[in-house]
Amino acid sequence: MNGETKQEMRRRLLAARRDMPARVRDAAGSAIRDALVDLPEFTMGGTVALYYSVGTEPGTRKLLTALWKRGAYVLLPVLLPGGELDWAGYDGPDSLAPAGHGLMEPTGPRYGSDAVRRAAGVVCPALAVDRRGIRLGRGAGCYDRALAHTGPQTLTLAVIYDTELVDDVPAEPHDRRVGGVITPGGGAVRF
Repeated sequence: MNGETKQEMRRRLLAARRDMPARVRDAAGSAIRDALVDLPEFTMGGTVALYYSVGTEPGTRKLLTALWKRGAYVLLPVLLPGGELDWAGYDGPDSLAPAGHGLMEPTGPRYGSDAVRRAAGVVCPALAVDRRGIRLGRGAGCYDRALAHTGPQTLTLAVIYDTELVDDVPAEPHDRRVGGVITPGGGAVRF
C-alpha cells in the first residue's frame, strides 16, 4: 500500500468488496448494529445522523431500524446537486424513496446541511480509515463537507470492514477526520 494513490486504493478496496461473499456482508450488518446500539451517543434518545447502505457497503439498514425502534431521532442524507448533503428525518421504511445511484432518501422535511451540528453521533461511509482518523471515501467529498458541520462533542464514526482499518490513508488538506470506526469484528474503535 506504500505510495498508493487515493484512486488506486479505492479501486483495490472496491474490488475486494465485490469479491466478498454476500453472507459475510450480511453478517457484518448485524455485527455493526450490535456494536453501535449500545454506545451512549446512540442510545440516549437524541439525534443521530446515519446513511442508508447500498451495494457492497457494510450494512447499516439493521442499525437504522434498531435505532429508530429505540427512539433515536435518525437523520438520513439527501444528496443535493453539487455534492452537498441535506438531512431529513427517518420515519420508518415508508418514509424512503429511491434516489439516484441506487440510494434511498427520506421524503420528509429537510433540515439543511448543518443539521448534523446537533447530532450526538454521525455514522458515515468509508472505504478505509487509518488510525489518525483519516477516511477514504468515494471521492465526491460529500462527507468531508458534512463532517465540517458537526459539533465539537459529536461522535463521528466511519463504518468499514475489518481489513479496511489501515496504517495509512493518503490525506489532502480538505479531508476531515473521524473520531473512530465501527468494524464487524472489532466493534467501536475510538481514536
